[in-house]
Amino acid sequence: MQTFILGILEEGFAYAILALGVYITYKILDFPDLSVDGTFPLGGALTAILITAGVNPLLALLLSFMIGAVAGIVTGIIHVKFKVRDLLSGIIVMTGLYSINLRVAGSANVPIFMKDSIFENRFTERLIPDRFNPYLVVTILFLIVVIMKVLLDLYLGTKSGYLLRAVGDNETVVTSLAKDKGVMKIIGLSIANAFVAVSGSIFAQKNGYFDISIGTGAIVTGVASVIIGINTFQRFSKVKATTAVIIGSVLYKACVAVAINLGLKAQDQKLITSVLFLIILITSNEKKRRAKNHAQAD
Repeated sequence: MQTFILGILEEGFAYAILALGVYITYKILDFPDLSVDGTFPLGGALTAILITAGVNPLLALLLSFMIGAVAGIVTGIIHVKFKVRDLLSGIIVMTGLYSINLRVAGSANVPIFMKDSIFENRFTERLIPDRFNPYLVVTILFLIVVIMKVLLDLYLGTKSGYLLRAVGDNETVVTSLAKDKGVMKIIGLSIANAFVAVSGSIFAQKNGYFDISIGTGAIVTGVASVIIGINTFQRFSKVKATTAVIIGSVLYKACVAVAINLGLKAQDQKLITSVLFLIILITSNEKKRRAKNHAQAD
């Protein structure tokens, strides 16, 4: 049971940073950013090639953040400057990143099992007692998630962060303040994809490999985590949205793990994901419909 719970927490925290990135585009910007399916493996590809070359794993995380931000900027420029629809902008970048990821990694699969990572290195081997090894990965992941959450909360509390929220809620407000709504969208997409790329980097380091297919369905995982978290804690005003999204990621991974534990096979994971996502969307839409009818009745 302990191994089962630790596995859920590890998966949940690893994808929580992806969910935070999707939260920015899906919930704040109201932007269906499919480039996430490309920037997630982009972080993994860059990390794999850097670690293979002997680069510090922490530096690989930072560089993944930066390259993800660049990918988000490209999506934003295509949408804002060239007037391409949001959905198509994401699809264009996602498709292009498939080839770029292969170029970066050099092949469709890059193993890094025997290389240093943020979870296994000389520092952790020397300082962490053997009896704490089962909890090492989940502890490191938790610390990274907390740091990323705090950074995002701090940014959203700034003037730029408020303007970013305004772009998704009411673009007219941003324009009335003599601010460029297009620039704010680009900034939001940049930050979101930077978070997603970091999540891809963590995935590669945790699992010990990069594979070109790891980004398939990343957007579904992120959106499902956001919806679960927001809907679960929407009545609790003291729970921040970013906290709810993180918990939503853990709950989502718990649902998938329970389904597999009940007898479904590992190759059914994508099917489980799609069915679970459909149920979440139907439930969410039903809640919105009831709330709307209740408001009209009043």
